[in-house]
Amino acid sequence: MLQKIPSLNKLVHELNRLPGVGPKTAQRLAYHILRSPQEYVDHLRAALRDVKEKIHDCPVCFSFTEEEGPCRFCTDPDRTHSTLCVVEDPADIERVESSGAFRGRYHVLHGAISPLDGVNPQDLKIQALLDRLSTPQHDVQEVILALDADLEGDTTVLYLAKILKDLNIKISRIAHGVPIGGDIDYVDYRTLGRAIENRVQV
Repeated sequence: MLQKIPSLNKLVHELNRLPGVGPKTAQRLAYHILRSPQEYVDHLRAALRDVKEKIHDCPVCFSFTEEEGPCRFCTDPDRTHSTLCVVEDPADIERVESSGAFRGRYHVLHGAISPLDGVNPQDLKIQALLDRLSTPQHDVQEVILALDADLEGDTTVLYLAKILKDLNIKISRIAHGVPIGGDIDYVDYRTLGRAIENRVQV
Protein backbone atom coordinates (compact mmCIF):
# COMPACT_ATOMS: atom_id res chain seq x y z
CA MET A 1 0.00 0.00 0.00
CA LEU A 2 1.32 3.46 -0.91
CA GLN A 3 2.32 5.87 1.80
CA LYS A 4 0.22 9.01 2.10
CA ILE A 5 2.75 11.22 0.32
CA PRO A 6 0.88 13.31 -2.27
CA SER A 7 3.81 14.04 -4.60
CA LEU A 8 4.92 10.39 -4.62
CA ASN A 9 1.37 9.19 -5.20
CA LYS A 10 1.00 11.66 -8.08
CA LEU A 11 4.18 10.31 -9.70
CA VAL A 12 2.95 6.73 -9.35
CA HIS A 13 -0.38 7.72 -10.88
CA GLU A 14 1.27 9.36 -13.90
CA LEU A 15 3.66 6.44 -14.46
CA ASN A 16 0.72 4.03 -14.21
CA ARG A 17 -0.86 5.81 -17.18
CA LEU A 18 2.01 4.71 -19.43
CA PRO A 19 1.12 1.74 -21.71
CA GLY A 20 2.25 -1.58 -20.26
CA VAL A 21 3.01 -0.14 -16.82
CA GLY A 22 0.86 -1.61 -14.07
CA PRO A 23 0.43 -0.25 -10.52
CA LYS A 24 3.29 -2.29 -9.02
CA THR A 25 5.71 -1.39 -11.81
CA ALA A 26 4.69 2.26 -11.51
CA GLN A 27 5.39 2.12 -7.78
CA ARG A 28 8.84 0.55 -8.31
CA LEU A 29 9.72 3.17 -10.92
CA ALA A 30 8.57 5.99 -8.67
CA TYR A 31 10.69 4.76 -5.75
CA HIS A 32 13.64 4.31 -8.11
CA ILE A 33 13.33 7.93 -9.24
CA LEU A 34 12.92 9.08 -5.65
CA ARG A 35 16.14 7.31 -4.57
CA SER A 36 18.13 8.40 -7.63
CA PRO A 37 20.69 11.24 -7.52
CA GLN A 38 19.45 14.69 -8.49
CA GLU A 39 21.65 14.53 -11.61
CA TYR A 40 19.68 11.54 -12.93
CA VAL A 41 16.36 13.26 -12.27
CA ASP A 42 17.59 16.38 -14.07
CA HIS A 43 18.61 14.28 -17.11
CA LEU A 44 15.24 12.52 -17.10
CA ARG A 45 13.42 15.84 -16.91
CA ALA A 46 15.50 17.24 -19.78
CA ALA A 47 14.89 14.14 -21.93
CA LEU A 48 11.12 14.39 -21.40
CA ARG A 49 11.16 18.08 -22.25
CA ASP A 50 13.27 17.54 -25.38
CA VAL A 51 11.02 14.87 -26.91
CA LYS A 52 8.04 17.22 -26.61
CA GLU A 53 9.83 20.36 -27.78
CA LYS A 54 12.16 19.04 -30.48
CA ILE A 55 10.38 16.11 -32.12
CA HIS A 56 7.64 16.69 -34.68
CA ASP A 57 6.01 14.95 -37.64
CA CYS A 58 7.90 14.77 -40.91
CA PRO A 59 5.95 16.94 -43.39
CA VAL A 60 6.23 14.23 -46.06
CA CYS A 61 5.83 10.80 -44.45
CA PHE A 62 4.59 11.82 -40.96
CA SER A 63 7.26 9.85 -39.13
CA PHE A 64 8.90 11.48 -36.11
CA THR A 65 11.94 13.66 -36.73
CA GLU A 66 14.04 16.46 -35.24
CA GLU A 67 15.05 17.73 -38.68
CA GLU A 68 13.87 21.14 -39.85
CA GLY A 69 12.36 19.67 -43.02
CA PRO A 70 11.71 16.08 -44.18
CA CYS A 71 13.13 13.18 -42.16
CA ARG A 72 16.22 11.13 -43.01
CA PHE A 73 14.16 8.45 -44.78
CA CYS A 74 12.57 11.01 -47.09
CA THR A 75 15.85 12.76 -47.91
CA ASP A 76 18.08 9.69 -48.31
CA PRO A 77 19.13 9.67 -52.01
CA ASP A 78 19.90 5.94 -51.87
CA ARG A 79 16.29 5.00 -51.14
CA THR A 80 14.00 4.20 -54.07
CA HIS A 81 10.92 6.31 -54.80
CA SER A 82 9.13 3.46 -56.58
CA THR A 83 7.94 1.63 -53.45
CA LEU A 84 6.04 3.16 -50.55
CA CYS A 85 5.55 1.25 -47.30
CA VAL A 86 2.48 2.28 -45.28
CA VAL A 87 2.69 1.63 -41.52
CA GLU A 88 0.48 2.42 -38.55
CA ASP A 89 3.00 4.08 -36.23
CA PRO A 90 6.45 5.69 -36.51
CA ALA A 91 7.91 2.89 -34.36
CA ASP A 92 6.91 0.40 -37.09
CA ILE A 93 9.47 1.98 -39.41
CA GLU A 94 12.33 0.83 -37.20
CA ARG A 95 10.90 -2.69 -37.20
CA VAL A 96 10.72 -2.74 -40.99
CA GLU A 97 14.21 -1.27 -41.23
CA SER A 98 15.62 -3.96 -38.93
CA SER A 99 14.67 -6.57 -41.54
CA GLY A 100 17.05 -5.01 -44.05
CA ALA A 101 14.65 -6.05 -46.81
CA PHE A 102 13.12 -2.68 -47.68
CA ARG A 103 14.87 0.34 -49.21
CA GLY A 104 11.90 2.44 -50.28
CA ARG A 105 9.99 5.31 -48.70
CA TYR A 106 7.43 5.34 -45.89
CA HIS A 107 4.05 6.78 -45.00
CA VAL A 108 2.78 6.72 -41.41
CA LEU A 109 -0.99 6.64 -40.78
CA HIS A 110 -0.72 7.29 -37.02
CA GLY A 111 -3.20 4.56 -36.17
CA ALA A 112 -5.69 2.17 -37.73
CA ILE A 113 -9.40 2.43 -38.45
CA SER A 114 -11.37 1.38 -35.38
CA PRO A 115 -14.98 2.64 -35.26
CA LEU A 116 -15.51 1.12 -31.80
CA ASP A 117 -12.70 3.33 -30.49
CA GLY A 118 -13.91 6.34 -32.43
CA VAL A 119 -11.04 6.21 -34.96
CA ASN A 120 -12.33 6.86 -38.49
CA PRO A 121 -10.45 7.30 -41.80
CA GLN A 122 -10.48 11.08 -41.47
CA ASP A 123 -8.63 10.76 -38.15
CA LEU A 124 -5.64 9.15 -39.89
CA LYS A 125 -3.11 10.38 -42.47
CA ILE A 126 -5.07 8.67 -45.26
CA GLN A 127 -5.98 11.84 -47.15
CA ALA A 128 -2.32 12.86 -47.01
CA LEU A 129 -1.45 9.48 -48.57
CA LEU A 130 -3.97 10.06 -51.37
CA ASP A 131 -2.61 13.56 -51.94
CA ARG A 132 0.91 12.18 -52.06
CA LEU A 133 -0.01 9.53 -54.64
CA SER A 134 -2.11 11.92 -56.72
CA THR A 135 0.61 14.43 -57.48
CA PRO A 136 1.82 14.29 -61.11
CA GLN A 137 5.49 14.11 -60.07
CA HIS A 138 5.18 10.98 -57.92
CA ASP A 139 6.77 7.82 -59.29
CA VAL A 140 5.41 5.24 -56.84
CA GLN A 141 4.80 1.92 -58.56
CA GLU A 142 3.89 -0.18 -55.51
CA VAL A 143 2.31 0.54 -52.13
CA ILE A 144 3.12 -2.05 -49.46
CA LEU A 145 0.64 -2.14 -46.58
CA ALA A 146 2.62 -3.20 -43.50
CA LEU A 147 -0.25 -3.10 -41.00
CA ASP A 148 -1.02 -5.32 -38.02
CA ALA A 149 -2.82 -8.60 -38.64
CA ASP A 150 -5.72 -7.73 -36.33
CA LEU A 151 -9.28 -6.52 -36.88
CA GLU A 152 -8.26 -2.86 -37.04
CA GLY A 153 -5.37 -3.58 -39.39
CA ASP A 154 -7.54 -5.73 -41.66
CA THR A 155 -10.23 -3.02 -41.75
CA THR A 156 -7.67 -0.39 -42.68
CA VAL A 157 -6.14 -2.59 -45.40
CA LEU A 158 -9.54 -3.20 -46.99
CA TYR A 159 -10.34 0.52 -46.90
CA LEU A 160 -7.00 1.53 -48.40
CA ALA A 161 -7.17 -1.15 -51.10
CA LYS A 162 -10.60 0.17 -52.10
CA ILE A 163 -9.65 3.85 -52.35
CA LEU A 164 -6.27 3.21 -54.01
CA LYS A 165 -7.43 0.72 -56.64
CA ASP A 166 -8.03 3.38 -59.32
CA LEU A 167 -4.55 4.91 -59.08
CA ASN A 168 -2.91 2.34 -61.35
CA ILE A 169 -0.46 1.39 -58.59
CA LYS A 170 0.30 -2.13 -57.38
CA ILE A 171 -1.11 -2.64 -53.87
CA SER A 172 0.35 -5.42 -51.73
CA ARG A 173 0.32 -6.43 -48.08
CA ILE A 174 3.10 -8.02 -46.06
CA ALA A 175 2.64 -11.76 -45.62
CA HIS A 176 1.44 -13.15 -42.29
CA GLY A 177 1.77 -16.69 -41.08
CA VAL A 178 3.98 -19.16 -39.22
CA PRO A 179 7.17 -17.40 -38.04
CA ILE A 180 10.61 -18.72 -38.91
CA GLY A 181 11.54 -21.30 -36.30
CA GLY A 182 7.91 -21.61 -35.21
CA ASP A 183 6.30 -24.93 -34.31
CA ILE A 184 2.90 -25.56 -35.94
CA ASP A 185 1.75 -27.24 -32.71
CA TYR A 186 1.85 -23.83 -31.00
CA VAL A 187 0.44 -21.67 -33.80
CA ASP A 188 -3.14 -20.43 -33.40
CA TYR A 189 -5.72 -21.27 -36.07
CA ARG A 190 -5.94 -17.72 -37.42
CA THR A 191 -2.20 -17.45 -37.97
CA LEU A 192 -2.11 -20.91 -39.55
CA GLY A 193 -4.97 -19.94 -41.83
CA ARG A 194 -3.07 -16.84 -42.93
CA ALA A 195 0.02 -18.98 -43.58
CA ILE A 196 -1.99 -21.29 -45.86
CA GLU A 197 -3.54 -18.34 -47.70
CA ASN A 198 -0.11 -16.78 -48.20
CA ARG A 199 1.62 -20.02 -49.23
CA VAL A 200 4.38 -19.86 -51.86
CA GLN A 201 5.45 -22.34 -54.50
CA VAL A 202 8.69 -24.25 -53.84
